[in-house]
Amino acid sequence: MQSALFLALEHNSGRMERGGRRRSEAEEAEKGRMKRTIIKDWKTRLSYFLQNSSNSTKMKSKKVGKHRTYFRPSPEEAQLWSEAFDELLANKYGLAAFRAFLKSEFCEENIEFWLACEDFKKTKSPQKLTSKAKKIYNDFIEKEAPKEINIDFQTKNMIAQNIQEATHTCFSAAQKRVYSLMENNSYPRFLESEFYQELCKKTPVTRAAQGT
Repeated sequence: MQSALFLALEHNSGRMERGGRRRSEAEEAEKGRMKRTIIKDWKTRLSYFLQNSSNSTKMKSKKVGKHRTYFRPSPEEAQLWSEAFDELLANKYGLAAFRAFLKSEFCEENIEFWLACEDFKKTKSPQKLTSKAKKIYNDFIEKEAPKEINIDFQTKNMIAQNIQEATHTCFSAAQKRVYSLMENNSYPRFLESEFYQELCKKTPVTRAAQGT
C-alpha cells in the first residue's frame, strides 16, 4: 500500500515537474519572441530616423561639428563610439541607436532619465525648474513610478527633500549613478550588438566602382 502511494506521488511529482518545465520553456519562448519583435521595431525606427534625418540635413547649411550628426555615420565614425561612452551620447544617430537598443533590453528608462536631467540642467526659469523637478520625480524616482530607475533609498529620499526648493543639482547624484550603470552594463552590450556591428562594417569596393 505504501509503495503504491509512493509511486503515485512520484508520478504526480514527475507530471508537475514536466508541466513546470513546459511553462518555463513557454515563458522563455514568449520572451524571445517579444525581444525579436522589439529589435525589429527599433531597426525600423532607426531606418525611419535615418531617412528623415538625411532629408532634413540636405535642407540645412553644411556645418562640420562633432555634436551634429543627423545622417547614418560612416564605419569610421561609428567606430569612434567604442572609444568612449560620451562619443556615443554626443552623436545624434548614436544616441537614437543606443536608446532603441535599451528599449530592446527593457531598460530605456535609464537613458530617458539621463536626457530629462540634461534638459533640466539647462532650465533657467525658477518656476519651470520646480515643475520639471516634480515631473522627473513623479516619472522616474518615486516608488512605483511609471519609469522608475534603480537607485538606492537614501538617494531617493534626498531628491524628495531637494525638489521642495529645486536647484540644478537636485538629480546630480542619481544621474551620475544611472550614467555609470549604462556605461558599465548597457554600453558594452550595445557595442556587441548586431546593429552596431553592421554600422562598423565597411562596404566592399567592387571592381566596377574602382574603374570609375
